Amino acid sequence: MKILIINGPNLNLLGKREPEIYGSKSFEDFFEELKGQFADIELSYYQSNVEGELVNKIHEAGFTYDGILLNAGAYTHTSVAISDAIAGVTTPVLEIHISNIYKREEFRHKSIISKECIGMISGLGLKSYQLGIQYFLPS
Repeated sequence: MKILIINGPNLNLLGKREPEIYGSKSFEDFFEELKGQFADIELSYYQSNVEGELVNKIHEAGFTYDGILLNAGAYTHTSVAISDAIAGVTTPVLEIHISNIYKREEFRHKSIISKECIGMISGLGLKSYQLGIQYFLPS
């Protein structure tokens, strides 16, 4: 089984940026824990602050992976291009958010990508990624 985690803009600052919202652990450290916890799965990780690079990565993985966990960051609320990229691939994409987007500013309450994703996990901190991986595991 192959699962790709894609993080969008500013998520490279996890552990430094707004720790009261996002926690104090870097994603790289957390990803090492995930690889240990899910050792039988081929986990990959990609992060970019650039919308087109995220689109390219979805295209690249979207026909060969078993699942994609996508935290599109602020692009969740603005990117028709990312939504179209998700719609154009066959790999199922699960939308992930560390914070509860509905407890934040009103503009964050609307996700442009949700309609193309198989579901959303929001507001459970980094555990959202663990739950997302578990979703893709065979029952």
